[in-house]
Amino acid sequence: MLFAASPQLPIGLIFALVVFLFILFSAVRILREYERAVVFRLGRLFKAKGPGLIFLIPFVDTMERIDTRVLTHDVPSQDIITRDNVSVKVNAVIYSRVVDPIKAVVEVENYLYATSQLAQTKLRDVLGQVELDDLLSNRDEINDRLQTVLDDQTDPWGIKVSTVELKHVDLPPEMVRAMAKQAEAERERRAKIISAEGEMQASTKLAEAAKVLSEDPAALQLRYLQTLIEISGENNSSTTIFPIPINFLQAFMDKGKS
Repeated sequence: MLFAASPQLPIGLIFALVVFLFILFSAVRILREYERAVVFRLGRLFKAKGPGLIFLIPFVDTMERIDTRVLTHDVPSQDIITRDNVSVKVNAVIYSRVVDPIKAVVEVENYLYATSQLAQTKLRDVLGQVELDDLLSNRDEINDRLQTVLDDQTDPWGIKVSTVELKHVDLPPEMVRAMAKQAEAERERRAKIISAEGEMQASTKLAEAAKVLSEDPAALQLRYLQTLIEISGENNSSTTIFPIPINFLQAFMDKGKS
């Protein structure tokens, strides 16, 4: 019985094929649209590549993958003493992105950690120069100031800080009670001012009305009669006694004499 001898590949060829495939896979990288690769050749900076398909020289080139999307940094709560010596806790959020991948790798060891630490330091520095009322009422202005300071500091790292937002301002309990009392006192002050202005306007109108009535006795008499009609209409079930001034009858007396 005869068997056909199957051809076999040499072991050396198989090994060479395996090595070639390994080198091929290690030399090819695929980067997404928002990714960049900072390539080092024999330890020296070569250039930034991507996105898409890139090739590296095995055992010669190394790369650092950088995300160029907007990143969010949550700044932990910081104990801050404001300019008017009020102790508060403030936290913030920072939105930044890498605009220069080479600087982000070469100029700073860990740009995410460095940006976070810098944000904590600048948050204490900037808020320590403002008073509590400004911190509570002028947040937009403070956010813009923080954004400008951080952006200037991170520019040499190739980082663009686009937005800084203060999230929470935690006040001590005694300060909350004091602010509540202040707000209540302010409301009472406004109520008293409004009441005083109303009384002043009413007194002015009454003075004007009295002046008009004093200049025309007939008008005063008509007003008196109108008041009597109103009183009689409101108290139908009771007897109302009201005086009649002599000067009110003077007109009728003068008419009788004539």
